[in-house]
Amino acid sequence: MTDSPLDIERMSDGIVVLRLSLPDRRNAMTGELTAAWGEAIGTLRGDRSVRCVVVTGEGSAFCSGGDLSWIAESPDLTVDSIRDRMLPFYRTWLSIRELEAPSIAAINGHAVGAGLCLALACDLRYAARGAKLSAPFTRLGMHAGMAATWLLPEAVGLPLARELLLTGRAVDADEALRIGLVNGVHDPESLFDETLKVAAQIAATAPVASRLTKAGLRAGGHRTMEDALQYEALAQPVTFATEDLREGLAATRERRKPTFTGR
Repeated sequence: MTDSPLDIERMSDGIVVLRLSLPDRRNAMTGELTAAWGEAIGTLRGDRSVRCVVVTGEGSAFCSGGDLSWIAESPDLTVDSIRDRMLPFYRTWLSIRELEAPSIAAINGHAVGAGLCLALACDLRYAARGAKLSAPFTRLGMHAGMAATWLLPEAVGLPLARELLLTGRAVDADEALRIGLVNGVHDPESLFDETLKVAAQIAATAPVASRLTKAGLRAGGHRTMEDALQYEALAQPVTFATEDLREGLAATRERRKPTFTGR
């Protein structure tokens, strides 16, 4: 365990690993961890050297969700005061969605409530076999938060999202794969390495093209095909003007791997 509640590892190929490092608390979103997360994302937001971000947890859990002990300790809180506290909390954790670089969640263990929403905020998700994912808000007597009512339907569709949110039941990694909640399942000991392989594939692509692709899909895709055509008619010409496109075409002709610089 590191001294910080969030371990940040920068790799030479532009991959950044963010590891929630409160294993004794199952990586609950404490105030200290939330502040560290917000600072880290703020730093990455303007860093063009970042090509992919991997989020994972230390220990047996990915993230057990929000630390709600302050509610029990403050019985006289009003609706307005709770709302004023929760909105910044939601936005801080969901800020990974605003990064231009793609992100991947390596779900090493249980992802619960807001912890599941953090994984859903990432562009791709891979889970360890044996991990359980749940949004048990109603079972705790509360409404869902942290954009669960938007993120879950985006991932699995509205009918399944209704079931998961209304029942609060957990799904294991294999079911999560079947319903589209995660992109793949691996044995626990190989999950991180397998996720890094995907991150490396993303990091090896042309950064401008990758960022524009993420931007085009950020809000769940375009509303209509015409909207998609209009966006692509702007985004594709941007990539046509890059050095990376010429490098990609040359590498294809020469049957070698391209070296993209983001220019």
